[in-house]
Amino acid sequence: MPKGSNVPVPTTALRVDLARRAGPGVPDVDASALLLVAGKVRSDADFVFYNQPAHSSGAVRHEGKRDAGGRVTDTLFVDLARVEPAVETIVLAASADGGTFAQVPDLAIEVRDAAQGAVVARFDSTGATVETAFVLGEFYRRQGAWKFRAVGQGYGSGLEGLAKDFGITVDEPQHAPPPQPSSMPPAPPRPQTGASTPVPQQPTMPALPVTVPPPVRHAPPPPPQAPPAAPVRLTKVTLTKSAPSVSLTKQGGTSGAMRVNLNWEVRKQFSGWGSKRGRAVALHNDLDLDLCALFELADGRKGVVQALGNAFGALHQPPYIHLDGDDRSGAVANGENLTINLDHKNDFRRILVFVTVYEGARSFADLHATVTLHPQFGAPIDFSLDECTVPSTVCALALITHTGGDLIVQREARYLVPERGVSPQRTVDYAYGWGMNWTPGRK
Repeated sequence: MPKGSNVPVPTTALRVDLARRAGPGVPDVDASALLLVAGKVRSDADFVFYNQPAHSSGAVRHEGKRDAGGRVTDTLFVDLARVEPAVETIVLAASADGGTFAQVPDLAIEVRDAAQGAVVARFDSTGATVETAFVLGEFYRRQGAWKFRAVGQGYGSGLEGLAKDFGITVDEPQHAPPPQPSSMPPAPPRPQTGASTPVPQQPTMPALPVTVPPPVRHAPPPPPQAPPAAPVRLTKVTLTKSAPSVSLTKQGGTSGAMRVNLNWEVRKQFSGWGSKRGRAVALHNDLDLDLCALFELADGRKGVVQALGNAFGALHQPPYIHLDGDDRSGAVANGENLTINLDHKNDFRRILVFVTVYEGARSFADLHATVTLHPQFGAPIDFSLDECTVPSTVCALALITHTGGDLIVQREARYLVPERGVSPQRTVDYAYGWGMNWTPGRK
């Protein structure tokens, strides 16, 4: 599509892929969406991006990144049938993290029918220079139907400037103003209580007649106002092969709860279609991934938190890790979650978060998954699982170690292949030397 053109789109579920070519020196690119009424968001909740991945209506969801053969795609899921009647426009944006769009080759936005996979619209953005954010396209209503417009409007102020332009309140670091020079002479030192330094007395003024005013009736105080909503935080940390670890202390995330979230989609293999493995998106109702954690506490106790055997753990007593549930679809916005109580960080020696294919898929080569760690205080930490080339049914996701009072998160993304008759859990144990005894379990 040329810039400024439009095309009708079906009022159905659509997958919006923001794609670019990977390579040395290419900044990361993130997709986002803004739901607008009269050109502005109604509140910060109408902004969908990596730190706020789902709209409350269920109409828009951020699904994360995948890397296929050097082509990186960040995906938004948009169900136009679920968009609230008041929303007139859904802006589809891209922001560059660590550079400008002049450094981003082959930037494009592609809209596909989520069920059939057919391309509905595509816009290739070219000619970028100093821009750090782009509105690449938008869905908009016209006479009861939806259309897609190729926009291509650039911003030099990044995601923050773009978000503010549409009415988002952004959390900005507060800096104390520098002290201003004063022309007033310094005040004399204040004498301490009980010191012998004489205190200067003020001259005594003659007494004046006192007039007592009539009582004043005050209006009742206004009711307390609800605190304003917290502004949107745009900071994030993405772990990669070249930068695989991060300190939670440096991110300010060493207290409160940290939620580990896993979302996924299934890619079904079609022989003879496409280039490398020929995949298309397919939904499997029988797919079941299990998010798990091996733990070792400071006192030497070891164990596992998992749905198998109903070993869901506990948040306020050892092991201070809790599995929220057992999601068997991966398509829900909340996915599967594991919560770690960072208020007890000194009780941890190490935690290994891993995931197993319990049923419904042959290996992680058939899946695209996104892992996000959400510290209560600190920037989210995310990475994608897209590199499996072996028949793996268990993947070590992240290793969290307590070192010198600090918590270090290490991206593992390590695909393991269990030997015949060896469970995925035991395979992870052997690989990381946990040294536990295992017995068969069931859900």
